[in-house]
Amino acid sequence: MLSVSNLSVQFGKRVLFDEVNVSFTQGNCYGIIGANGAGKSTFLKILAGDIDPTSGHVYLETGRRMSVLEQNHNSYDTHTVLETVVMGNKPLFKVKKEIDALYADYNDENADRIGELQVIFEEMDGWNAETNAATLLSNLGISEALHYSLMSDIDSKLKVRVLLAQALFGSPDVLIMDEPTNDLDFETIGWLENFLASYENTVIVVSHDRHFLDAVCTHIADIDFGKLNSYSGNYTFWYESSQLAARQRAQQNKKAEEKAKELQEFIQRFSANVAKSKQATSRKKMLEKLKIDDIKPSSRRYPAIIFDREREAGDQILNIENMSASSEDGELLFQNLNLNLAKGDKVAIISKDSRATTAFYEIINGNRRADSGSFKWGITTTQSYLPADNSNFFRENLNLVDWLRQWAKTEEEKEAVYLRGFLGKMLFSGEEALKKCTVLSGGEKVRCMLSRMMMMRANVLMLDEPTNHLDLESITAFNNSLNNFKGTVLFTTHDHQFAQTVANRIVELTPRDTIDRYLTFDDYMSDRAIKAQREKMYAVQV
Repeated sequence: MLSVSNLSVQFGKRVLFDEVNVSFTQGNCYGIIGANGAGKSTFLKILAGDIDPTSGHVYLETGRRMSVLEQNHNSYDTHTVLETVVMGNKPLFKVKKEIDALYADYNDENADRIGELQVIFEEMDGWNAETNAATLLSNLGISEALHYSLMSDIDSKLKVRVLLAQALFGSPDVLIMDEPTNDLDFETIGWLENFLASYENTVIVVSHDRHFLDAVCTHIADIDFGKLNSYSGNYTFWYESSQLAARQRAQQNKKAEEKAKELQEFIQRFSANVAKSKQATSRKKMLEKLKIDDIKPSSRRYPAIIFDREREAGDQILNIENMSASSEDGELLFQNLNLNLAKGDKVAIISKDSRATTAFYEIINGNRRADSGSFKWGITTTQSYLPADNSNFFRENLNLVDWLRQWAKTEEEKEAVYLRGFLGKMLFSGEEALKKCTVLSGGEKVRCMLSRMMMMRANVLMLDEPTNHLDLESITAFNNSLNNFKGTVLFTTHDHQFAQTVANRIVELTPRDTIDRYLTFDDYMSDRAIKAQREKMYAVQV
């Protein structure tokens, strides 16, 4: 359906892609992965025709329609929400606009043309277009009251959902999406996962959400060394098979038959769990043919995130009584928060309103006052905080060694060698450790903040959206480090796998009350009684 032939891309002396050949076929969902800077977004723009390759061609089968998730959130500000969605099907919208224009200047001469266009419009299911668009919007959490509002008048986070509806509208033959889960809550991401898992056309997606990639992808297309290699299976299959390949290559003395047995057991385990049941048979055959040499060595580097504690905390960690908080304009964010943390708790603090979770962390870190209530840290606790907005930490034009030195407590910790050790763990080695902190990317800033947290050796970690800006390698390493951490963790994330694998307790902040359960994230979200309770708690916002 969509193919790339001999595609090369070069920016100056840097070669991003070198003679890439790949085909994307109907019924499959391809997750495009690669290290930061590998060219994932550039590749999508080339497929969409927004960027011309240095050489090579992109071929879309004649008569097929491609839809691309719009990245400029202000592109449709002069249109209504509903019209913006319908505009996702450009051929249909073009016919509609011509019909409307002819009716606006109706005469006997254009009556025949109107009739012709109406036949075409009916064949395109045009008469149901607005109804279908409205259904998509509702599924994505856009209330009917907003459907005729101008895009310029709605919240930026809602614009993301409208543009997602636009991309999905009309079942395009090829659907291209770059980070579609950004700014979506867990319920909406779940709906999108189910939608794409049963989608019958071609999907090509870039995402840093591992659970999302596992739920929707039938193939992983890995960008590395200027090439793109496609593998059958979801992200976890690719990741674990690449780890297996690395181990086997390192075991030079291991017998070939032992390696073959290990690989076969691995393939059988994954063959039983496929993303799309309708494709189970064909994918199982592909997996059974897999050889370890099919998995290429990777140039990726995984940071070494290791949280040690200077001392173990006692039994008293944090006690909160009757806490409430409001936004700057007086809107109630949460109330009746009573929380007693136990040693070793790993708590996912969640809310449908990110302002509520951020206010919570800012209060318990002494950066703002609660409307009511109190909190008290245990005397044996030491805390380290990763805020969602870290801009205040990077205002001075310091190199990274001097930047990290600001939090050194002893003369030994102030030594460059000591500081470089923590920076090196986060992939800032050699000259990288001397770059200025004011020129860092979003992901680099988060990695610096993690270096700081590791050096502080706290026994309580607080993390507000810690995976924002990080690549898959850093997220995986971060996830593993929290699983191994023996202290207490409070965290907020939109990464499903992060929440499911780290948290043993869920605390949800709502405008009416607080829900507190010792459950895994999946069990919490699937519990019908809790779901009904949550709906009541948020009803106050209507």
